[in-house]
Amino acid sequence: MYSRGAMLGGGGVSDGYEVSTKRQRMIDPDPYFSGGPGAFGPYTYGAGMPYLGQPRTFPVVRLRGLPFNCSESDVYEFFAGLDVVDVLLVHKQGRFSGEAFVVLGAPMQVDFALQRDRQNMGRRYVEVFRCKKQDYYNAVAAEVNEPKVDDGAPPSGYSKGSSDKDHMEHTGILKLRGLPFSATKRDIIEFFRDYDLSESNVHIVTHSDGRATGEAFVEFSNTADSKAAMSKDKMMIGSRYVELFPSTREEASRAASRSSRH
Repeated sequence: MYSRGAMLGGGGVSDGYEVSTKRQRMIDPDPYFSGGPGAFGPYTYGAGMPYLGQPRTFPVVRLRGLPFNCSESDVYEFFAGLDVVDVLLVHKQGRFSGEAFVVLGAPMQVDFALQRDRQNMGRRYVEVFRCKKQDYYNAVAAEVNEPKVDDGAPPSGYSKGSSDKDHMEHTGILKLRGLPFSATKRDIIEFFRDYDLSESNVHIVTHSDGRATGEAFVEFSNTADSKAAMSKDKMMIGSRYVELFPSTREEASRAASRSSRH
């Protein structure tokens, strides 16, 4: 379904799990502490210098009791003020299980994340507890083999009972998910360089603090172009593969409205 070949494991040692390139940045050797270009860690998130001589703890927490219509963006909002590097929603038999793993920008932020334990998301309280790096790795490996469905509410025109994107109505607008947080409008235009797009055709969705959510909406000149552009589904921008979904003007407008209020 998408490119594989990276093996889970820290420090360049394989743990025996084959995973997709979607989470390549999560499984490169020492992704949080190398300080190299594109690395996520205390150096890039302003969390302060690590304590010298302290063991390098993988900064991950597990969530349980999430609403079943929860999206990655909802989890980012739940941890507003913290440096969320990755959100993995756990699926079982193709359906969201109500559990998730959240990787943070620095180990010290785990304690702050645990303070959100039993706070509400919608009408449900969410449990937040510690977990191990291997738990997260196992979840990533299991997620590779799960059938994929869109986490959010499907846009109008979606054929109920089917997760096949071919059955979703095209309106000329595509939703992009899984973008690098550093992606710009120019990056997205270059991604769709075969189509006549300008920056006014691209809307990058942001959180309440102005950080990108990893989602964007692109308006094409016609539905034929948006259908053809679906051939780019799961192709790479930077080190991440990008998922494409047919969307609607209403969904894009709601996302734009949320971002404009921030």
